Amino acid sequence: MPIYRVTTKRTVQTNGIRIDPGMSVTVRTNGFSSPLQTNGGQPVVDAFMRLYDIDIRRMGILSPVYLDVERIG
Repeated sequence: MPIYRVTTKRTVQTNGIRIDPGMSVTVRTNGFSSPLQTNGGQPVVDAFMRLYDIDIRRMGILSPVYLDVERIG
């Protein structure tokens, strides 16, 4: 099971919620594709919700434009 680190690239502020560069989560997936594509990015959404209480899907930043994905394991 690959492990990925997903990190925000830039500052985004939407509906009073702010994301800063460098906020990161660690995600484990069953497949070998990007966690942004696995199950519609749900593992990444869940990890940001768990750590920061932020719904990145609702903010519209569940994209490689805003998130950097790095395989670490």
